[in-house]
Amino acid sequence: MDLPLNTILQGDCIEVLEGLPLNSVDLIFADPPYNLQLRNELHRPNRTKVDAVTDDWDQFDSFAAYDVFTRAWLSACKRVLKPTGSIWVIGSYHNIFRVGALMQDLGYWMLNDVIWVKTNPMPNFRGVRFTNAHETLIWASTGEGARYTFNHQAMKGLNDDKQMRSDWWITPLATGAERLKDENGEKAHSTQKPEALLYRVILASTHPGDVVLDPFFGSGTTGVAAKRLHRQWIGIEREEKYIQLARQRIQEAESAPFDEKTFEIRSRRKAARRVPFSVLLESGYLISGQKLYFQRDAHRSALIKPDAHLRTADGFEGSIHQAARHYADEAPCNGWDLWFLEENGELISLDALRERFRASIG
Repeated sequence: MDLPLNTILQGDCIEVLEGLPLNSVDLIFADPPYNLQLRNELHRPNRTKVDAVTDDWDQFDSFAAYDVFTRAWLSACKRVLKPTGSIWVIGSYHNIFRVGALMQDLGYWMLNDVIWVKTNPMPNFRGVRFTNAHETLIWASTGEGARYTFNHQAMKGLNDDKQMRSDWWITPLATGAERLKDENGEKAHSTQKPEALLYRVILASTHPGDVVLDPFFGSGTTGVAAKRLHRQWIGIEREEKYIQLARQRIQEAESAPFDEKTFEIRSRRKAARRVPFSVLLESGYLISGQKLYFQRDAHRSALIKPDAHLRTADGFEGSIHQAARHYADEAPCNGWDLWFLEENGELISLDALRERFRASIG
């Protein structure tokens, strides 16, 4: 079966997912029902009614029923994800912890939890709790040790060339011109997410041409962001009114013509000519017996062996990456960034030395 790209599939997400090819999707973004368990209407101090999430799709008989539903759609998502794919799930305190536990039970591997901080949240009118000013996103790979896409340099580019943190101050909510309204001027979808949020998720986790799937498509924000970033998308939605809304919205979304060089956001380092550590040693840029310093720390050093391995001060031997992991308590490491050598009284990284070698050979 071919993937139905750039299409909204109507139906129950679990049933639709089970009909898609195995290992066919690069990224899943899921905004599942919150299961708010509201018992009464909410009112502002002036007695006007708060437009809360009271739709039928958010109603479950019990937590147990919600867990059964959650396990089923997460299992179906895991089936269609490529081994190198990843999934983002967003939720509130009502559901995200239950979702996260089930993700771990199913073998997903947690990469980050990201806090979307809302700068204009709805206040707690009764003053009996803290104002809910954030939602949580869970980012996970398909399993322990699985490879996945993370466009680190692109995220730095969105953050003034500083490493992006896990607290995202994205403003505003889906308000103003972005907020979709029905024929009565009311919210067309109660949980519409801002395009800026999906833009960041998709840019972080995919490359142009990758397939992004949203099993709870709603108003189509995922499709809009994917279209603008030249990713393929698939939406699953059971409500006809939302399908019509999303289809028109995506059709009207502007997308610049694709240019490979413009939309390529992989690290320049990855695009550059590969230079093994051994080449620097063989070419005389490094010498056997030379001392390297882990993160500029004089107490965590290593000597370069003739076979291009490092021997650390405490006797461990391995590649520049393995030796870095040894000093970092087995955390994933890139030795090119973390090992430094002394040159003319200054410490420079192995990566800087590698760039100098690349320049010398054109």
